[in-house]
Amino acid sequence: MGNSKLKGKDLDKINIKSDKAKSIAINIMSKFFKHVSKAEKLEILQNLFNNPEQFLNHPYLHLLAEEYIDFVEENVAKCYELKNKPEDYTIFGNKLISDRTIKQMDTAMSLPIVKSGALMPDAHAGYGLPIGGVVACENAVIPYGVGLDIGCRMHLSIYEGLVNKFFKKYNFAVKTALNEMTHFGIGRMQNTYEEHPVLSRKEFREIYILRKLFGKAKGQIGTSGSGNHFVEFGLISLEKDNTLNLAAGEYVGILSHSGSRGLGAGIANHYIDVAKSKCKLPSGAKNLAWLDLDSEEGQEYWISMNLAGDYAQACHEVIHRKLEKALSIKAVKTIQNHHNFAWKEKQADGKELIVHRKGATPAQKGVYGIIPGSMLSAGYIVSGKGKEGAINSASHGAGRKLSRGHAKHSFTRSELNKQLKDQGVYLSGAGMDEAPGAYKDIEEVMRYQKDLVHIEGKFIPKFVKMDK
Repeated sequence: MGNSKLKGKDLDKINIKSDKAKSIAINIMSKFFKHVSKAEKLEILQNLFNNPEQFLNHPYLHLLAEEYIDFVEENVAKCYELKNKPEDYTIFGNKLISDRTIKQMDTAMSLPIVKSGALMPDAHAGYGLPIGGVVACENAVIPYGVGLDIGCRMHLSIYEGLVNKFFKKYNFAVKTALNEMTHFGIGRMQNTYEEHPVLSRKEFREIYILRKLFGKAKGQIGTSGSGNHFVEFGLISLEKDNTLNLAAGEYVGILSHSGSRGLGAGIANHYIDVAKSKCKLPSGAKNLAWLDLDSEEGQEYWISMNLAGDYAQACHEVIHRKLEKALSIKAVKTIQNHHNFAWKEKQADGKELIVHRKGATPAQKGVYGIIPGSMLSAGYIVSGKGKEGAINSASHGAGRKLSRGHAKHSFTRSELNKQLKDQGVYLSGAGMDEAPGAYKDIEEVMRYQKDLVHIEGKFIPKFVKMDK
C-alpha cells in the first residue's frame, strides 16, 4: 500500500472545501487507516462528507465530522441586494471613459459594503470592478476588485553617469541581456532556480492553497506575464523641482511591469470561487462577491494576497538583479508601486476602510509611483498629492481605448515597425494587441490628473521586451 497516502490534490477530487478538514482527514487516514487503499480511504471520506451526522460517534472520524458540520453551517451562502442608488463617486477624465465602464462602476458603488470610490482617467471595463476603478469597503475584500494578477506592479531602477555613452556603446549587450535574462508568457518557468527570501515565508506552509501553489511560485520567480507586461531600458529625464534627492537631468533606467504570476492567479481563482459561494449577488454584480474580513476565508485571502504582493515585488527584484549583473551596473534609486491590490487605509474621518485599487496607483501625499504610457510614449515618475476625492489614487497607465481583439485587426506589423524605426526604439516580442494605437493618449490622461500627482520626471522607452 505504498501509494495509499493521501494528498491535498486527492481530496480535491471529492470536493472538500475546508482546508482544515483536509488537514484533519489526511492526519486521521495516515494514523488509523494506514493499511487501507487510497480508493477505499476516499470512499470513506466521501461517505462522511455526504452524511457527517452518521460519523459523530465514530472513534476516529468524529473530529472530522464535527469540523465539516461546523464548516457547512458557517458557509451557508448569504444573499444580498444592491442599493437603490449607487454611492456618489468622482470621475476623473469623464471624456476618456466609456458608458459601459461607468455603468460597471455604478454597479460596484451600489454594493452594500462600499462607502466611497473614484474612477481614474485611464479606466476601461474589466471583470467586476473596472480597470482604473477604486472602491473603499467596510471590513470586506472583493477578490475580483483586486483582480487575477494580484500585486501587478511597476519597478523602476535609476542609474546615473551612463547616458552619453551607454546605449551606443552597449547596444548589443543591452539587447542580449533583455533577451537572455528575461522570460515572458503564461506558465513560463525560469531556466534556473533563483533564490529569494520570499520563498521561505511561513505562509507557504500554513495555508493549503499556498502549499499547493508553492512549486509554481518557485519555478516562476523572476519571470513576467503576457499581455501588457514588459521590461524596458530607457532614458529618464528628471525635473528641476523633483523630490527624489537626485539632480535634474538625464539618467538611464530599467522599468518593468508584471505581477504575481501563477501564484497570484491561483490565489485569485480559488478565493473568487469561495466568495461567490458565500456571497450571492444579482446577476450583473456576481463578480463583485466579497469576503468578510472577520471570516476564516477572508483572513486567508488577506494573508495570501499580501504574500502574492510581496512575491510580485520579489519577481521584479530578481529581474533587475539579473540585468544589473549582466551589464555590471548598480542603481542609485528604485521606485515601485502596486496597482492591483487592496490596502487597509484610514480615511479623513479616521475610519479604516479596505481600499481596492484595480489598475490604479497609490497617490498619498509624497508617495512615489510610475505611470507608463506605451512602448512609443513617455511614462511618468510621479509623487502623490493625497487627493481625498480620488481616494489617494491616480491612473496606472494610459489605459486601453481598443480591446485586444479590435487592436489586432486595426494595426499591422509593418506599420508598427516603421513607428519603432522612426523613434529609434528596439522591440522584442509583443503582439499587435499591444500596438501603441490601442492605448489612450498618456499626455491627455496626465492632464486629467494634474490635481492627483506631481510629475517628478519622464521615462522614454528605448529597448522593449514583451511576450511574443
